[in-house]
Amino acid sequence: MKKLKLILMIAISTLALQACNSAEKDSTEAADSANMEKDTSVSGAGIAVVEDDAKFVVDAGNGGMTEVELSKLAQQKATNAKAKEYADMMVMDHTKANEELKALAKVKNVTLPAVLNDDSKKTWDDLNAKSGADFDKAYVSAMVSEHKKTVSLFENASTSVKDADLKAFIDKTLPTLKGHLDKITAINDGLK
Repeated sequence: MKKLKLILMIAISTLALQACNSAEKDSTEAADSANMEKDTSVSGAGIAVVEDDAKFVVDAGNGGMTEVELSKLAQQKATNAKAKEYADMMVMDHTKANEELKALAKVKNVTLPAVLNDDSKKTWDDLNAKSGADFDKAYVSAMVSEHKKTVSLFENASTSVKDADLKAFIDKTLPTLKGHLDKITAINDGLK
């Protein structure tokens, strides 16, 4: 009986230690690391994905997840009607795109981040601490920044990804992202 208790305590301690070590690594770094460790050149379906393509999938996944989480917060806290309407659109459009990306990542044997990376979490925390007009301005500003980064990421990937399915996803998604950027830029200009 004592041996069984000792074995259980060792097992629990080991699991707890592993959880602490994995939590220390940023989620996008963890996903990138997992993708580098596995052989992404051959998945269960025999699909090839090069490391740069996997990096794009990880970055796009984190960006999409960030925009959804910030917008869910805005659905609750925004006081500006246009910001709230934009948040609704973000949750709907980016949730759909994120699901498409998840399905593609699964087929391509690419690990996506499970949670927001450290920078995105900090943005969420900073935004959550605000209220009223301060929240609205910060949310809109964050969405302008996020969409500029995302559009740039997708534009660069459009000319550099090797995988045809990823290229098709990028080409399909990029016009929507540019539309989001135009709309949030107009909302931002209206808040000034």
